[in-house]
Amino acid sequence: MRYGMLAALFTTVLVLSTTGRAAAQQAMPDLRGTWKGQSESVVRSGGGNTHHAATGTAEPRFTSVPFTMVLDKQDGRRFSGTFSSARSTETVIGVVSRAGTIYIVDDDAHSWGTLLAPNRMELCYLHQTPTTRIASCTEMTKQP
Repeated sequence: MRYGMLAALFTTVLVLSTTGRAAAQQAMPDLRGTWKGQSESVVRSGGGNTHHAATGTAEPRFTSVPFTMVLDKQDGRRFSGTFSSARSTETVIGVVSRAGTIYIVDDDAHSWGTLLAPNRMELCYLHQTPTTRIASCTEMTKQP
């Protein structure tokens, strides 16, 4: 009798843990669409970069740039699209880790972020060249 109860308990725990993992894997929202946000950036640049104008000085400056990301392809947790500002458009590819972290690669740097809600994410970006340093975070909202 005791063995039967333990076996039933073990089976229940196994089923619940498997179901929980399957539900977590299926919970990936549809990221396709247009996302917009305003960056909060620190730029130290003697030269320019794709989205930030050159300042001619190495003194750090605080700046904001409006961005649009259009994700047009998604397969599970993998996606691709474009990331653009008024100055430039770059191709992006990305993945969402099983822990929920977003990793993106563009033409010259990397971003990572967090899905805050199905229609909101925060992306942070680091860019480093011999003449330019950028640290930036942008909260992006999916457009209806």
